[in-house]
Amino acid sequence: MAQLIEGPTRIRAHGHPPKTIEEFIGRVNSRTAAVSIARMVSPPGWSEPGQMPEFDEYTVVLRGVLRVETREGVYEVKAGQAIIVNSGEWVRYCTPGPEGAEYLAVCLPAFTPDTVHREAFSKEGAEG
Repeated sequence: MAQLIEGPTRIRAHGHPPKTIEEFIGRVNSRTAAVSIARMVSPPGWSEPGQMPEFDEYTVVLRGVLRVETREGVYEVKAGQAIIVNSGEWVRYCTPGPEGAEYLAVCLPAFTPDTVHREAFSKEGAEG
């Protein structure tokens, strides 16, 4: 049966300064465990701790630039580009540029705080 999603649920974000997370599909808004789809709006200078999630994350940047740091390299993902980060891969996201970023994040299976495995937030993580 089809399920109309009337709108997203705002979810508290980690990192500094705070970013906006609007979950359209996922464990909170639609009670969906298989996938989560959220719109993120990150201000200039936003950074979050590194993490090793138990889900694949597919990210499409709509506006600005999202920096994605992995053990293998640093990627500057611009508007109109996308990146895939696989389950179990260390990753850290930030928007150090002057315009921040707006992007869609799709997680398979759906994001949960228990499966993201974030590192403790430090001053080093805030400078990214």
